[in-house]
Amino acid sequence: MTFTRKLRLSLLTALLAGAPLLSQAALTQVRFAVDPTYPPFESKTADGKLVGFDIDLGNALCQQMDVKCVWVENEFDGMIPALKARKFDAILSDMGITAERLKQIDFTVPVYNTPVMLVARKGSGLLPTAESLKGKSVGVEQGTVQERYARLKWQPYGVNVVPYGDQAQVENDLVAGRIDAEFTDGAQAGVGFLKSPAGKDFELSGPAVEDPIIGPGTAIGLRKGDTELRTALDDAYAKIKANGTFDKLQKKYFTTDISVK
Repeated sequence: MTFTRKLRLSLLTALLAGAPLLSQAALTQVRFAVDPTYPPFESKTADGKLVGFDIDLGNALCQQMDVKCVWVENEFDGMIPALKARKFDAILSDMGITAERLKQIDFTVPVYNTPVMLVARKGSGLLPTAESLKGKSVGVEQGTVQERYARLKWQPYGVNVVPYGDQAQVENDLVAGRIDAEFTDGAQAGVGFLKSPAGKDFELSGPAVEDPIIGPGTAIGLRKGDTELRTALDDAYAKIKANGTFDKLQKKYFTTDISVK
């Protein structure tokens, strides 16, 4: 082997060895994907400003990491393909950890946990079971654990599962009477839709649904192998939990404790 070749190999080895340090030094911003149709987790004000629990949580994580937060709007159903295509760095949009998603992407530690529940017109008596919903139409947002659960557990038994591109469309059709119920995040419905004028005639109907399909909680979605960003986010999350920032944020938006035990 010539000296020149040895030198090139030595330089390449040194560069590869130093890659994690160089990559870490280059972490100056995090681009979070968000679907702003899901208050109180994420929505837009009349002047177009993004607001909500996930927005505040992401900003707190970025502040702890000393990086810039960049928010990228994307429909929920297309988030995983867009993440893999590097249109953003992470998904922070009330995305639950599931076995199916883990085949495609990685997650941070669970950051919060909210109940999955049925919303129906007051007095309907509907329950989140196949027996109760047989012959009924239930709206779900595409790509959610609610859609997957409803298709596997209810649809084979005569329940009409209706997917929508975003949560606002689900709620609009529920109010208009085009569907009988929606299957959604109970915390989102409880302090979002049900507190709005449009939701005044509706209620959380029946108990929360617990199932392995639903998963152990919500986390931040990441590309496979992005261990540097995952470690940075996990560390930042641990710190804002320890210093009380997370508790302050959840109390700003929710009346129940959504922290992961």
